Amino acid sequence: MKDVIASPSVRRLAAERGIDLATLATRLRRTTIAREDVLGETESGMPANTIYWDVDHSQWGPVREEPLNRVAEVAAANLVAAQQCIPAVTHHDSADMTRIETTRTRLKSQRVRITALAFHFAVLARCLKEYPRFNASLSQDGKKLILKEYVHIGMAVDTPQGLVVPVIRDVNLKRVPEISAEIAELAERARARRIRPEELGGASMTISSLGGIGGESFSPVVNPPEVAILGISAMEVRPVWDGQDFNPVPKVPLDLSYDHRVINGADAARFMKTYCELIKDPDKLLIG
Repeated sequence: MKDVIASPSVRRLAAERGIDLATLATRLRRTTIAREDVLGETESGMPANTIYWDVDHSQWGPVREEPLNRVAEVAAANLVAAQQCIPAVTHHDSADMTRIETTRTRLKSQRVRITALAFHFAVLARCLKEYPRFNASLSQDGKKLILKEYVHIGMAVDTPQGLVVPVIRDVNLKRVPEISAEIAELAERARARRIRPEELGGASMTISSLGGIGGESFSPVVNPPEVAILGISAMEVRPVWDGQDFNPVPKVPLDLSYDHRVINGADAARFMKTYCELIKDPDKLLIG
């Protein structure tokens, strides 16, 4: 394939890795090659030694093959790189959602619908300003910490094409109703494959919410070059001891995975303590 379109940095990366761009473009059936295409070629989402995976599964029964789409291929490469290169730890916690659910019910009676996820975005933005090491990235050589002045939060969206992570910009400058509307709009466009390239990447941190599906906890994979990711599972009512009696309290499970090269366990515990305190008392947020 002739006339391959690629930036100088992409051409340099391909040369460093011994990749022929024309051959890659022909295989991908595209003329434009991006950085992730080159990375995906050399970090294909598979470990170096996969000889034991080369199995003829049809010998045990009927099978069918389903090729991965490009979104899934790139995601696989990034996930493998994350698992191989990042010493990740997951901190598990839970937060009292009583006040937030009361607030949402009150606003709903006024015909103002706000998702619980919007409060999580607002709280996370507040915490990222208070704990700047979470709003950072390591340089590729691991020798510098790049601290970000902005607060952009990625949102993992489950789509028919695979996982897509559009980013809400300047979350710390937005009120909760505005955040809620933007979450709904971005999720809808992501599922309809109408997300623009400039709406992906550049996040301070990502939220992966399974609250609408279920589950008690999970360990989300850090999305490099971010240094942490927050997982949210389904809210459930739990008995909580108040010193005299057990009371039913709606609690949301929270799972913070972080890069241990940048963040230690005490940092994570303090971060989540502040996070849970803000969730418990949403009056400290500007809800509009």
